Amino acid sequence: MNSLSIFLKGGPIMVPILIVSLLVMTTIIERMIFLIRYHRDRSPQTVREIFASVEHGCPDEAIRAGEKSSDSVASVITAALRERDTSYTSALLTASSRELKKFNRGLPLLDTAITIAPLLGLLGTVMGMIRSFGLIAGELDAPAAITGGIAEALIATAFGLLVAIMALLPFNYLNARMEEARTELEEAGNRLEILLIRRSSLGRE
Repeated sequence: MNSLSIFLKGGPIMVPILIVSLLVMTTIIERMIFLIRYHRDRSPQTVREIFASVEHGCPDEAIRAGEKSSDSVASVITAALRERDTSYTSALLTASSRELKKFNRGLPLLDTAITIAPLLGLLGTVMGMIRSFGLIAGELDAPAAITGGIAEALIATAFGLLVAIMALLPFNYLNARMEEARTELEEAGNRLEILLIRRSSLGRE
């Protein structure tokens, strides 16, 4: 018995389960492509150059270096540097939120799939059992039909759990990557603020 025949035996509830699984797979692929591009664009050397320029009292040079880079950390601290004399904190938070929003894309869908897929499987289980009990009440001489209803119930549950598991692992992985990015941005923002305060103190002496 191949996978398609098993799937078809799961009953009508398998259609929404299939739709959820396709959405999950599409999101996972898109998120993996995003992470590959994110790591490709990273440039720790540029970030170090920005900090070095600020430390030596050349914020405009640091901004020019940041504007040439696609690095997310460089983009955030460059945005904050542009507003260093007016609204540094607000610019830093806005730029950080913009970068983290890229990481969060797709996570609500995966989170929903983790919840809804087992529920769809459970609904399929209930529908299959109702069918089986209906046959037991009306057709005691149809054991094959009764076992078919039970099979439908079990298949729907299995596929629902499979989709949830398929979504759960990438969801946790992507959440971990987002938290790493959040920590890195916070550390970069704090370091930049310290350097600016230090330069400001030296300028007043």
